[in-house]
Amino acid sequence: MVETNGIYKCSKCGNVISIVEAHQPLILCCGQPMNQLKELSPELEGKEKHVPIVTIEGDKVTVNVGSIDHPMEEDHYIEFIQLLRSDKLIAEKRLHPGDKPRAVFHVENASDLRAREFCNLHGLWSSE
Repeated sequence: MVETNGIYKCSKCGNVISIVEAHQPLILCCGQPMNQLKELSPELEGKEKHVPIVTIEGDKVTVNVGSIDHPMEEDHYIEFIQLLRSDKLIAEKRLHPGDKPRAVFHVENASDLRAREFCNLHGLWSSE
């Protein structure tokens, strides 16, 4: 079943989509169902490269990908950073090669937040 705010990838062509509203039982690409990406966690790698690090200062929320900045090269980079509250997407920033692997959001009541990011080579990573 397709999930709202789920991230899906085609295993054939590599298309990646983020679901705003889920109504269909599955999403097809290249004639086959797309795979929902599972969020990877700090336990798998530590916080050095892929885990979003969330810092809150009042209503300013900064998300940096990794305690050491993730590479942002043409063939290896972070495509987006998302901020979620109770599994509801509340903000997103798209990134491109050459950008800094970080996003700054201004959020009222900046509590109970988590972040996730998508690396074009290593998948979807969560701050939790």
